[in-house]
Amino acid sequence: MSRKAREKSSTGIYHVILRGINGQIIFKDNEDYKKLIQTINEYKEISGYEIYAFCLMNNHIHLLMKEGKEDLGIVFRRIGASYVYWYNRKYKRRGHLFQDRYKSEPVEDDKYFLTVLRYIHQNPIKAGIETNISKYPWSSYNEYLGKENICDIKFALDFFADEKKRAVDLFKKFNSEENDDKCFEYEKDGRIDDIEAAKLIEKTAKVENPNQVQNCEKEKRDKIIKELKNGGLSIRQIERLTGISFAVIRRI
Repeated sequence: MSRKAREKSSTGIYHVILRGINGQIIFKDNEDYKKLIQTINEYKEISGYEIYAFCLMNNHIHLLMKEGKEDLGIVFRRIGASYVYWYNRKYKRRGHLFQDRYKSEPVEDDKYFLTVLRYIHQNPIKAGIETNISKYPWSSYNEYLGKENICDIKFALDFFADEKKRAVDLFKKFNSEENDDKCFEYEKDGRIDDIEAAKLIEKTAKVENPNQVQNCEKEKRDKIIKELKNGGLSIRQIERLTGISFAVIRRI
């Protein structure tokens, strides 16, 4: 079956989501987050794109960006190949890390541009990860407050005011407002992603971290794994999150 063609934006601006395969975690520590941000920045000059906002969550990323001299498909093949090569070497793993294709939606007007901008920055709040938008370290929010990194902030700030200080103040106020903003997301495919799976493991095994299942007495460990399998987790997922070998899990 052929893929649906990506809907083109007349402005060249898109809201893009890239997700870990099967909802898998793509950032395990701070170095991983920093590496992807560095990779995105490295390809800006080569591919000619502009970044207006980003948010890196532990199993997916959001970007508000403008396509440059290269098509987004080429851009994300470059970014994906570079980051996954580095990630696989670091964690001594093989295979894909990201969902087979990024998702995007066109951003055609100023109002929706601002909606996506706020939606991206509020992602950690709405996900229950953080209560203060400025304290989440892996979004572009603080770049607008003076922390230089990868975003072209002037384009967005010009929507708020000509004078930068006033624009930043209005930007902060806008991003803190409660709202019912709706932007597109990946559709649930019925699988349990790694975040939900980790919580299920911790609850089932009564541990603080999925890796602690390895330390359980054999009979208890086997019982836990059977419950997790019956709860919908795959063998690969249990292996990935607990560190218990595929062969052991399959035998159980």
